[in-house]
Amino acid sequence: MLDVHIVRKLRDFTLDITLHVDDGKILVLMGENGAGKSTTLNSIAGLLSPDTGSIRLNGSVLFDAESGIDIPVEERRIGYVFQKSAVFPHMTVRENIAFGLVAQHIDERNREKRVARWLDCLDIRNLSGVRAAQLSGGQKQRVALARALATEPALLMLDEPFSGLDAGSRVSVKDAIRKCTSDLNIPCIMVTHRAEDARDIGDGSCTLCRGNITGAGSASGFSGCGCRN
Repeated sequence: MLDVHIVRKLRDFTLDITLHVDDGKILVLMGENGAGKSTTLNSIAGLLSPDTGSIRLNGSVLFDAESGIDIPVEERRIGYVFQKSAVFPHMTVRENIAFGLVAQHIDERNREKRVARWLDCLDIRNLSGVRAAQLSGGQKQRVALARALATEPALLMLDEPFSGLDAGSRVSVKDAIRKCTSDLNIPCIMVTHRAEDARDIGDGSCTLCRGNITGAGSASGFSGCGCRN
């Protein structure tokens, strides 16, 4: 479960947002460029520090301005897939997925088990020996997702994961995100410009404008995630 209330003064406005996401649910953040969506994700990840507020994940405090708590990025257990998949082009698919596990000092046996699991889950086992530079956009997004999930994060965050994908790739990546979030039973926040994406994959949605929530909704009968300002 993720609970967020953060305030950060930006150049043109102040970001002031409250979010809640239950395990296994997907909250979609929408809004125009510069509305504060990526700043919200970066603050949760620890890449930026809010001016005030708090961030709690599964009962653990990641950030609390009043107490002076600001857990480092690498200790937050967050899987973050950026708009550009940022896979390493010179590495194979298998090496890309294993990258975070090597950084975590996971032993080789368990590392191989985790890599194999996500190769299968995201249906990319046939690409395991292919260098990332040779992949399509949809395949790269699947590899980036597998790399994030292989570290067994407590939270998954996705910044415009369907940007630049064709219609077929969007459908398959959406299906993969939904399945993985449900299987791991972790909260997920996804940023998108497209209302269609929110309808297809979101359990709840929020629209940001100049750092504030201007609209919110949820799937019928569901209250497992939401936001307010």
